[in-house]
Amino acid sequence: MFGLGRGRGKRAEDVVEESAVEAEDVVERGPFDESEAPEDEVERLDLGSVRLPVPEGGQLQVEVDPSGPVRAVHLVTPVGRLTVSAFAAPRSGGLWDEVSGELAEQLRKDGARVHTEEGDWGLELVADSPKAALRFIGVDGPRWLLRGVAAGPAESAEDCAKLLYAVLDETIVVRGTDPMPVRTPLPIELPEAIQRHIQQAQQAEANGQTPQ
Repeated sequence: MFGLGRGRGKRAEDVVEESAVEAEDVVERGPFDESEAPEDEVERLDLGSVRLPVPEGGQLQVEVDPSGPVRAVHLVTPVGRLTVSAFAAPRSGGLWDEVSGELAEQLRKDGARVHTEEGDWGLELVADSPKAALRFIGVDGPRWLLRGVAAGPAESAEDCAKLLYAVLDETIVVRGTDPMPVRTPLPIELPEAIQRHIQQAQQAEANGQTPQ
């Protein structure tokens, strides 16, 4: 896993506060399909299948499989870690209802206490595990499912959840037109600058050096 600091954008606490203040004035809410993407001034990180805002002060962490493909991208913030992922879904929608049930069962098997809450986009899973307080949010879109996960200490769980709401509300999903099996993760494509950073870190580790 390799981290890359972000020096631009809004502070995490500002995103939470502005989201609450502006919620009453916003008619359309995200996440947005690419075909309905708003023309705004929000700075988003383009990851190919998703474009999401990165709060200032956050840390971008990338998980890369040994074979090369990007497995996941995390946003580490002062109040916890956020993970936003997109998956192929059926035209009929409703994938989150199915996936959330399976996820809840797996979390309980892993020893977490799990309950559901009704949130901005419907059912949410809230789990209390020995390692972190977790919240899972799913949004069914046109042929895609967007899943957001907030993970952090229990004392900052509420702020972490609010930040996840704010990030999802401004995320754009790029599904593409290619047919894909349901539940297939939509591919993540890293910007060239981040790719170079990861390659330099990998090379440094291979040479026994400390990444810069």
